[in-house]
Amino acid sequence: MSSTRIIASDFKYEIVRKIFEGGMGIVYEAKQLGARGFSKRVAIKVIRDRYARQPEFIENFIGEARLVADLIHTNIVQTYHLTEERGTWIICMEYIRGVNLDELIARLRQTGRALPAELAVFLVSRIARGLAYAHSKTDPDGHPLGIVHRDISPKNIMIAFEGDVKVTDFGIAKARGFLTDKEGEEVAGKPEYMSPEQADFKITDKRSDLFSAGVVLAQLLTGTNFLRADTPEASRERVLTAPIPDFPAINPAIEPRLNQILHRALHRDLALRFQTADEFLYELEHFIYHRGYGPTNETMGRFLRQVFESAEPSASPGLHGATARLPASSKSPRDTDTGTSRTTRATRTGATTRTTRTTRTKKVAKPRSLVDRIKSRLK
Repeated sequence: MSSTRIIASDFKYEIVRKIFEGGMGIVYEAKQLGARGFSKRVAIKVIRDRYARQPEFIENFIGEARLVADLIHTNIVQTYHLTEERGTWIICMEYIRGVNLDELIARLRQTGRALPAELAVFLVSRIARGLAYAHSKTDPDGHPLGIVHRDISPKNIMIAFEGDVKVTDFGIAKARGFLTDKEGEEVAGKPEYMSPEQADFKITDKRSDLFSAGVVLAQLLTGTNFLRADTPEASRERVLTAPIPDFPAINPAIEPRLNQILHRALHRDLALRFQTADEFLYELEHFIYHRGYGPTNETMGRFLRQVFESAEPSASPGLHGATARLPASSKSPRDTDTGTSRTTRATRTGATTRTTRTTRTKKVAKPRSLVDRIKSRLK
């Protein structure tokens, strides 16, 4: 029998700057320090103070880290390490020198530029690649994990300045044995990117993510999300009932074949939607490469650098917005301030929110948290 050797080593992180502050967590750029001057640029995600003592949030935070640690794919943001420091949990992640897709969309709008159709299809094909890998992931014994991301949206798609496209933030994903799953009782995700079954409090499978990816593709090709409304409730209603547009009528540059791909990805009938991310990927790649040549990572990177003109915005590795969890009985969630209450942290359209039960208690003095200590050092 071979001996097992364990190497014990403490990781040290030097905080450089805050990258992103979301509803449930804060992400910092940091240097991971090692022996003899070793330094690696990473991102660290820290739970916000108000969630740091809630067992469900902590368990899901740990579950996300454990799940993504074994998702090793070029189109998924990597997780390196999970640790605890004075009661605060920290995830060390791959640092992406780039932007999220939401930032790219905003920049294109600001500069009056359009994303070429072939690059839009390329971007979503890379999303489909990452999803195909995640959806087919098994445990060490070969049993499917049943991963469903449930939050595919522009804020959760990273694009490096070199052109790599990466899916991130599995914080509300479904996966057997890793994260809390309350489907049927609550709904999670950004309303205007949900699948119909997700918006209707039904059980989701991998086909739900393909609908969301189809919404992203439609938005990139037309410049607008046809499912977005003024409130989360209205957006969920549009997901369930709004007619799927004839997209060439909105943008004549959309070819008939691409319109067919969009309509299949956005079909409300699960049996008529793409059944797997591999199937969706094949159609997208065939569309952009069947003529013999199409966009690559280098093409995407060159376009991104031109759009931002070397003014690199803060790159966020994956915690964008809070996580929306709305109970099935909730038709119109609103903030309250009554003893024990249901509190919606962010109900605006475009954000991901989480609805939880909170109990108001008398504040007592407590030691400064890790987040507070980091903030004081960055001032």
